[in-house]
Order: sequence, then structure tokens, then C-alpha cells
Amino acid sequence: MSGTAFRFGAERSYPLAHAGPDPRFTESLVNSVAAVLVGYGYPRLATWQDWAALESALAAFLYNPKEQ
Repeated sequence: MSGTAFRFGAERSYPLAHAGPDPRFTESLVNSVAAVLVGYGYPRLATWQDWAALESALAAFLYNPKEQ
């Protein structure tokens, strides 16, 4: 990313440890991310499948999977 200095060797912030339900991960969060994408020219979420895919991708970025 232009203008962003990344520190090599710095500890990553994401993904977060998955410790169960996170009250910050809400429908409103997913809708806000979708609105930001639209603001950058990406298409609106047209179907519930689009919404579910965005929710899944956001969860995959934010959290480590549960231990199996």
C-alpha cells in the first residue's frame, strides 16, 4: 500500500484468537464493511448469498479457526 510503512518483524495483529462469540461481530459490522466497499466502487450486496460470503470472509480474516 502506497504511503504505508510496514515494520518487518512486527508481530501480527490478525487473525485474533477465537475464544467464542464476539459481541463486536454484528450484522451492523458486516453492513458497514459492505457500505465502505460500495463507497470504493464495488457493487452492492445483491443477495443473501453475497451477504453470507462477506460475513464469512470477514470472520476468516478476523479470527483463527477453532481447534478441532
